[in-house]
Amino acid sequence: GRMWAHTVGFTVLPHVGGLLGWFINRKGIPVWYEKLKKPSWCPPHKIFPIAWTVLYTGMGYASYLIWNDLGGCSSKAIIPLGLYGAQLVLNWAWPPLFFGAHNLKLALIAILCLDGLVIGTMCSWYRINTIATLLMVPYLGWLAMATCLTICIWKDNPEEKRGKSE
Repeated sequence: GRMWAHTVGFTVLPHVGGLLGWFINRKGIPVWYEKLKKPSWCPPHKIFPIAWTVLYTGMGYASYLIWNDLGGCSSKAIIPLGLYGAQLVLNWAWPPLFFGAHNLKLALIAILCLDGLVIGTMCSWYRINTIATLLMVPYLGWLAMATCLTICIWKDNPEEKRGKSE
């Protein structure tokens, strides 16, 4: 019974921040985001919730596999699960930076750091559980696209110079 609870808990955890971020930013997305200049290859708006549901489920289950293989919260789990936790927090921080604060530069810096943390997480997981590492590959692929998209949006939508009169 407990193993099932752990599996569900780890698998559901990433969705918590994702749903909270969506809930907080949902009103600003259609107004602000739709007005931004975006590249032609930008995925349709309806794809994002589907993609994130699949990606959060995969990464959550992968983190459970790592936790389980390392015997729970042992000293061996500090780095692999610490990196995972750090990337998850940064993942959750990105929507408020981008959609909430409309801070494209800070969102770009955050997603570049996120990319590094996810790669670090995957490297630390590889010798522990190959399946868990492979479950992170779609997430890393989506992040690569999201990083390119963030770069294009940041470049093509210069932020207003605050405090200057025109």
